[in-house]
Amino acid sequence: MPEHTARPRVVLLAALDTKADDAAFVRARLQSWGIAVTLVDYSVVGDPPVVPDHSAAQVAELAGTSLQELREARDRSRAVAAMGSGARLLVAQLHADGEVDGVFALGGGAGTTIGSAVMRELPLGMPKVILSTIAAGDTSNYLGTSDIVLFPSVVDVAGVNSVSRLTYTAAADAMAGMVQGLSIREGDRRPSAVEQRPVVAASMFGVTTPAVLRSRELLEEAGCEVVVFHATGAGGRTLERLCAEGHFAAVLDLTTTEWADEVVGGILSAGADRLNAAARAGIPQVVSVGATDMVNFGRPDTVPARFTGRTFYHHNAENTLMRTTVEESRQIGLSIGSRVAASTGPSVVIVPDGGVSALDAPGQPFEDSAARAALADDLVKALSGSDTRVIRTPLHINDGAFAELAVRELLALMRRSDQGDRGDADDGGGVGGVGGGGQSSQSNETNQSGRVAAAPHAESPTPTRGKE
Repeated sequence: MPEHTARPRVVLLAALDTKADDAAFVRARLQSWGIAVTLVDYSVVGDPPVVPDHSAAQVAELAGTSLQELREARDRSRAVAAMGSGARLLVAQLHADGEVDGVFALGGGAGTTIGSAVMRELPLGMPKVILSTIAAGDTSNYLGTSDIVLFPSVVDVAGVNSVSRLTYTAAADAMAGMVQGLSIREGDRRPSAVEQRPVVAASMFGVTTPAVLRSRELLEEAGCEVVVFHATGAGGRTLERLCAEGHFAAVLDLTTTEWADEVVGGILSAGADRLNAAARAGIPQVVSVGATDMVNFGRPDTVPARFTGRTFYHHNAENTLMRTTVEESRQIGLSIGSRVAASTGPSVVIVPDGGVSALDAPGQPFEDSAARAALADDLVKALSGSDTRVIRTPLHINDGAFAELAVRELLALMRRSDQGDRGDADDGGGVGGVGGGGQSSQSNETNQSGRVAAAPHAESPTPTRGKE
């Protein structure tokens, strides 16, 4: 974040050839709060009736073209892409120079596309508001993994009237509150993971909630801060982005369900980069296979016809889950294992042979020992020859002992990382009620080359049922 002055600064993005009045209203409202406004124009078709701080010609030039060239091409798609690129580079430079505390954009499809292209590149926590006509439905392509606020304009952004005045005022006031709040938070900036208590990222789904909540409790007792991500595709992508940006000291990735959607074709995939960030960053990670028994779809009538006859669980009217097959489970195991195997830092994979979700348990609709075995076998195969240690336990993932095992292993990896030693961690005293040392009390064998550390039989777990 740039250092803050007594007067916050907001960049206002608009196509001033058609939305000058709208932008003028928002600018005046922001200025009434004592905010300095930098007006950026990205018009292509016409000339603006007002003089911006940064002209459309400047924006086009930053994109490697000219306003005249874009006008002569008469290609709307090309123009939007170019002005989005130029505006992104302009605002990035303003941010690097400490000249921006927040970004506000307004418009329809083109305005939202350009505004979001600019904002997605800015740091988490910097205020970002788009007053948009399309702030409804699936907006994931606009938001990405950013913390952009889409504010519904309700009516078209086509002049100030008795209705638009209400939404314009509310959106501008929201931005004012956010940027003014930055000065209050100035002394509370996010420290790096090594400055204060270590920050651990964790992944969770409704059907793995007991495991992750217990793990969070144990990690907090051990002096860690835990940031939990909902593994819904966007959650996994955000975990990856923040991990790559250096926000976390370690990752407890118990819920890798997004790989089931990626492999099979569900709606909650996080993409093929899922599990890469921690591996590349070399930070300690403990990975498991939570909720890899299910693929997510919407309403029953949205499930592709090729899956007719499969095992489904209708969670609610808008959410249909499908049990993965033996062959799909093999592919999921290989996908997860191959990414963890590339880890440049200490890593452990724990396989709960007793079940991977609340629905994969005795008497539950997704219980399938053959699919679990296929998942585990190919996961282990993918890790063969790597430095990742594998533990197989008869526990169910939602059993309290599984969380204790996972946390114990992660804390040991974190100590090893702090010591700069990729070898076995020294045994030590318990940390926050979780036993210390590199070897869990659940495990009777350790290794450093992808071989399995088998855990002895434990009492049958009593997994929590249901899905949030």
